[in-house]
Amino acid sequence: MRKLILILILLLLGFIGWYISTGYFSSGERAGTISKLSERGYIFKTNEGVLNEGGYSGETGTLTPRYWDFSAKEDSVVEKLKMALSTGERITLHYQEKFLKFPWNGDTKYFITDVTFLPKPQPVQTVIPPVQEIQAVAPVDSSVVK
Repeated sequence: MRKLILILILLLLGFIGWYISTGYFSSGERAGTISKLSERGYIFKTNEGVLNEGGYSGETGTLTPRYWDFSAKEDSVVEKLKMALSTGERITLHYQEKFLKFPWNGDTKYFITDVTFLPKPQPVQTVIPPVQEIQAVAPVDSSVVK
């Protein structure tokens, strides 16, 4: 009976450990431009990056860049990030926030799951309507009309 309880406790602890290391409790999107992407680590190589979100500070009334650190595991995502870094395009990062960060996963709790390239803004064209000719009408002399 004791062995069964011990096995159940170990299985439960193993499941909890697996869920904490692979599960996530938050997901979302952030947009900006990639300002840094690097492969880091002595034993566990991870891909770490920084997203420049840009932004306007309402407190100071100035444009103050906001930086957001993230990690990426999948090779397809890393290739998209490298492309975005080399072209300087605005992108949207789809991410998951993990419960804890482990050294073999990355330096942050935020893991990129997909990258979406935003459409390039089209230049604004102003259309000036054609000027219509105005015909002058001679003023009517009220003394003539009676």
